[in-house]
Amino acid sequence: MSETTTTLTAPAPAYAPTPTAVTAMSAGAVTELLVGIYREALGAPGLDEQSDFYENGGDSLTAFQVTARLQDALGVDVPVALVFAYPTPADLADVVHTDLIEG
Repeated sequence: MSETTTTLTAPAPAYAPTPTAVTAMSAGAVTELLVGIYREALGAPGLDEQSDFYENGGDSLTAFQVTARLQDALGVDVPVALVFAYPTPADLADVVHTDLIEG
């Protein structure tokens, strides 16, 4: 009897820009990226750029998921403390864009 192995691969996340596009990303594009990450990580499709991480059920585990997805998408190290200090996608995007992408 022969065995068949099936490998499942998840589709690429909709929020992952190409590496060359990262350095050219505007703050608005980073905000859109983060809104998508927040929606997925928090399981709340109605979130927008002013939605608060904590008010929408965010916790420390989810904060690590957000930073991991952001790091995968942008290729920059994002300290988890930034999610706690800047709990909305708009606020976090400003810091990430200014300090990590442009900086």
